[in-house]
Amino acid sequence: MHMNETPDASTAHSGAPAPVDPLFLATVSISTFEGAQALTNASGFFFERDQRLFLVTSRHVVIDEPSQHHPDRIEITLHLDAQDLTQCTGFSMLLYADGVAVWRQGADGGGEIDVATLEIDRTALPPEAIVHAFSPEHLLDDFDRVAPDAALCIAGFPLGFGDAVHQLPVLRHGGLASPFGIRFQGKGYFLTDARTHRGCSGAPVVMRMAQADAQNIGALPWVLLGVHSARLDMGNRDLQQDESLGLNCAWYADILLTLTQAPDDATHNATDDAAAGED
Repeated sequence: MHMNETPDASTAHSGAPAPVDPLFLATVSISTFEGAQALTNASGFFFERDQRLFLVTSRHVVIDEPSQHHPDRIEITLHLDAQDLTQCTGFSMLLYADGVAVWRQGADGGGEIDVATLEIDRTALPPEAIVHAFSPEHLLDDFDRVAPDAALCIAGFPLGFGDAVHQLPVLRHGGLASPFGIRFQGKGYFLTDARTHRGCSGAPVVMRMAQADAQNIGALPWVLLGVHSARLDMGNRDLQQDESLGLNCAWYADILLTLTQAPDDATHNATDDAAAGED
């Protein structure tokens, strides 16, 4: 199948199914660079809309003013064989074109959202690249479907760690720590209770899709709930006596509907007052 042909939400070569759940192939490791100097490691995932392919990660992965983090390119790892997962290659993406940032970032009524999307030129990908992507069909249109005791997974590369032989992420399991659909503290995110580390920024926060829905969605049977951003802690915590809260921020994934709009329908720095949950 040619890379420009997209019959469903997951773009991959035909043949025997991959030996791992497609979630592992939809999630990628990200390395940031300034020139030839390696800077940081992070996580990201593929999102597809109207036959256009995007890389999704945290905004602070591509730029972070407080820490003076200003990479000019990123590199992700692509799998080249659905059966032999050791067959991989690096794929580099510039973050600026003629001095202008190429990613999109967003804001809503609660302020800036720590999510960024970069469109991927499909014609630049290796012809044999294996890509599984989330799509708008993987987003929720009914927040009540996420029960307070729902089991969540965060697929990523904590501290840059993963299966280095097969270039696969690891999963962290957890649950909701705030009501899904409600902006925590008025911001566009919800809280999760899972063990995470640096390097998980940009990881997809997912929930297993009901079997009836999975039959109609293709090869990626997961509901995309959010984009993991960072651990959340109290600023006034006594570092000697009080343990870390162990909670995390996850930005509502519906911001991707704004950040993946066609250029005629969205500005470079998109603003969406309706996205990222309900008040």
